[in-house]
Amino acid sequence: MAGNTPTDATPEAPQQPPSANGEGPVSASGEPAAQQQGPEEHAQEERAAPATDPERERLVAELETLRKKYDAAVRAVQAGEKDREEFKQRVARERERMLDVERGNVALTLLEAIDELDRCLLASAQDTSALAQGVRMIREVLLNKAQATGIERLSVEGQLFDPNVAEAMDMEITANPDDDQRIVAELRAGYRLKDRVIRAARVKVAKYVAPAQA
Repeated sequence: MAGNTPTDATPEAPQQPPSANGEGPVSASGEPAAQQQGPEEHAQEERAAPATDPERERLVAELETLRKKYDAAVRAVQAGEKDREEFKQRVARERERMLDVERGNVALTLLEAIDELDRCLLASAQDTSALAQGVRMIREVLLNKAQATGIERLSVEGQLFDPNVAEAMDMEITANPDDDQRIVAELRAGYRLKDRVIRAARVKVAKYVAPAQA
């Protein structure tokens, strides 16, 4: 039977052994056949890999720009708050200054009335009548009203003459050099409001003159 000879049988293709994980055949190198890549595919992956770097750099640059804008906005807000606070302080100082000016004007009116009463009391220093006592009481009330506004009387008698707080209205000769330019009498009281002199004192100042030698 010639037709049944082994030479007529079709040879079968050799089977590749399955991979270790049972997913399919492996190559001669031991790697799965499906995962093997040619040189062209490797080249394409190498070219595609650095394509994300420019995008990352762009995002980093945008983030840095946003951070700088945020910092600038914060500084602008802080500067605005500082300017607003300084403006409020300037307004408060100016308002207080204007109030001091008004207090000084009111106090000057009271001080002029006190001066008139002082002259009256000086002319009647020995008068103990009820009228004189009433004048003294009125003077004290007016002086207390002036002091309630923050007015303080200047103490200049016995001090060296200071043109910032006193006006020299008279002069007295002295032979003592230590008394030169010293205030020996107060002709009219002076007053200050806080650190501002609202009325200078009128005073008599000593002037040293060396005695004539024989």
